Amino acid sequence: MDNHKNVQGHLFALTANIMWGLMAPIGKSALQEFSAISVTTFRMIGAAAAFWLLSLFCKEEHVNHRDMLKIFFASLFALVFNQGVYIFGLSLTSPVDASIVTTTLPIVTMIVAAIYLKEPITNKKVLGIFVGAMGALILIISSQTTDNGGGNIIGDLLCLLAQISFSIYLTVFKGLSQRYSAITINKWMFVYASICYIPFSYHDISTIQWNTISTISIIEVLYVVIGGSFIAYLCIMSAQKILRPTVVSMYNYMQPIVATIAAIIMGVGSFGWQKGIAIALVFLGVYIVTQSKSRADFEKAGKEI
Repeated sequence: MDNHKNVQGHLFALTANIMWGLMAPIGKSALQEFSAISVTTFRMIGAAAAFWLLSLFCKEEHVNHRDMLKIFFASLFALVFNQGVYIFGLSLTSPVDASIVTTTLPIVTMIVAAIYLKEPITNKKVLGIFVGAMGALILIISSQTTDNGGGNIIGDLLCLLAQISFSIYLTVFKGLSQRYSAITINKWMFVYASICYIPFSYHDISTIQWNTISTISIIEVLYVVIGGSFIAYLCIMSAQKILRPTVVSMYNYMQPIVATIAAIIMGVGSFGWQKGIAIALVFLGVYIVTQSKSRADFEKAGKEI
C-alpha cells in the first residue's frame, strides 16, 4: 500500500511540474497582451472558482480558526509571493532562464529544512548546494552576456525569490496538507490570494480592451488558470501529503526540460551551450543534495550503535 501511495505521490509531483514547465513559454506569450498583475489575478480568481466548484462535489471539511490563519500565511508563501514574483520575473526574463532558475528549489528547500526542521547539514548537502549555485550563477552571467534569449538578471533573481517563497511553504506548512484535503486547502488559499491581488490589479484589468485581445492570448491565459494553477496545485498538494518536502521539490528539474522544448518549438526561446552546462550543474547539485542523509537516517544510525 505504501509503495502504491508513493508511486501516486511521484506521479502527482511529476504532473504538477510538467504543467509548470509548460507555463513558462505559454505564460510569457500571454504577457505580450496582458500585464503581469492581470494574468496573476486571473490565475487566483479562476483557480479559486474552479476549486470551489470542485468542492461542491466533495464532503465538506470544517477548518478551525487557527488553521484558517495558517492557510492565509500558506497562501502568501505558496501563491501571493511565489506566483506574483514569478510572473513579474518571467515578464523581465526569458522562459528558458525562468525555468532553469526554478530548478534551485530543492537546494533552497534543503536550507529551509535545515533551519526549520533541524535537518542536518552534511558535506554532501554543502557540495550539492555549491554545485547547484554554480549552475544558477552561470545561467545569470550567460543571460547578461547574450541577449538572444531575452535574459535579464533582475528577472532571474525575482524567479529565484519565488522559489525561496515556495520552499518555505513546502517545509513550514507540510502539517496542513496532512490535516485537510488538497481541495479544501486550495479553495481557501486561492480566495485569500485573490483578495490580496484584486486591489492592486483593479486598474489594469478595468482598462483591458477585450476587443483587441487575440483568441490565442485568451487560450494561453486559460491554460495558466486551469493547467498551471488548478491542476498543478491540486497535484502538488496531493504529492505533499504523501512525500517529504525535499522529494516533492526534486521534481522541479522536469520544468526546464519541458519549458526548453516548448519554448524552442514556439520560437520564444533559444538554447546555448552555457544553458546546457547550467542545467547539468543544477541537476548534479540536486542529485548530490538528495543523496545526503536525513535527520531520521542519523537518528536511526544512532540507535543502531
